[in-house]
Amino acid sequence: MRFQVRERIFGVGDDYWIEDADGRKVYLVDGKAMRLRDTFELKDVDGRVLVDIRQKLVSLRDTMVIERGDEKLATVKRKRLSLLRNHFRVTMVDGTELDVSGRILDREFAVEYDGELLAQISRRWLTVRDTYGVDVVRDDMDPALVIAIAVCVITLAEKERSD
Repeated sequence: MRFQVRERIFGVGDDYWIEDADGRKVYLVDGKAMRLRDTFELKDVDGRVLVDIRQKLVSLRDTMVIERGDEKLATVKRKRLSLLRNHFRVTMVDGTELDVSGRILDREFAVEYDGELLAQISRRWLTVRDTYGVDVVRDDMDPALVIAIAVCVITLAEKERSD
């Protein structure tokens, strides 16, 4: 499953649509403006919230939490020792750890579990400016969760760059 993410650089609240391979709007990333912490909702086309994404207020390293309803799904934070490339670790609620690595700010990175590719994020497939693709490789992966992971990783990397 391949999706196109069209980021708006100066949008109030950082709202942007995610389209499927045929150009149909599938998800809306709804950024919540005027909050103390970065907060997003991933919604379907009918406006139902599928996933909540929030930055933890109190943590040693910048951390984001992905939730569905009141249930925590995953925690995303920078991997401790990552000298050569940007590495982030996604810890699922069941203890499973996913590795996210690559050139995050260039939108060229992969999501892996135990060396197996789960999703690839890339600008190479698209020619539209400020757009990148999310290719969910495994059929059993929740596309909303993969997109939420990409949003978290990019948000944390951009925040780190600006600090």
